[in-house]
Amino acid sequence: DAGDLIELACDLGVTHIGFKDVGVPPETMRDLVEKIRRRGAASYLEVVSTTPEAVLRSLQVARDLGVDRVLGGTELDAAKRILGELAGYFPFPGRPIGHPTRLEGSVALVAEHSRMAQTMGCGGVDLLAYRATETDPLDLVRAARAALPRGKLIVAGSVSTKRQIDVLAEAGVDA
Repeated sequence: DAGDLIELACDLGVTHIGFKDVGVPPETMRDLVEKIRRRGAASYLEVVSTTPEAVLRSLQVARDLGVDRVLGGTELDAAKRILGELAGYFPFPGRPIGHPTRLEGSVALVAEHSRMAQTMGCGGVDLLAYRATETDPLDLVRAARAALPRGKLIVAGSVSTKRQIDVLAEAGVDA
């Protein structure tokens, strides 16, 4: 019922709508992107695949669908090759592992990956802060924000309370 949910979300005024790269065939994804576009919203595909081969296929699907933004993945060179322009690409900084994804990596590693994403022309990063296994989520947020003076910082994964959203907004998260 994803198509029905898009209609409901748009009726509520939601203007950014996405889906994951797993669970439905590309034809269904194409239908979803068309519904999102018809309603004037921005479309997102989040890459949650865990093998390098599957991630490459998902990036190709994102390109073929023409989604507005691609979230996730870590291979910037492959994304550049497949997507071309990276302004709509938001990779995961740190070391995402497993499914559901957990985030390994230090504050320094998240900052380094965020800087690299900006240098390569990415629109920003998609940080799995509340899935962190090694450090405080807000320390990761602050490090990524400082490393992205011109980029957007998205925090995804296990954001489930208004308090978390308020704290993230106060820390400079864009979405």
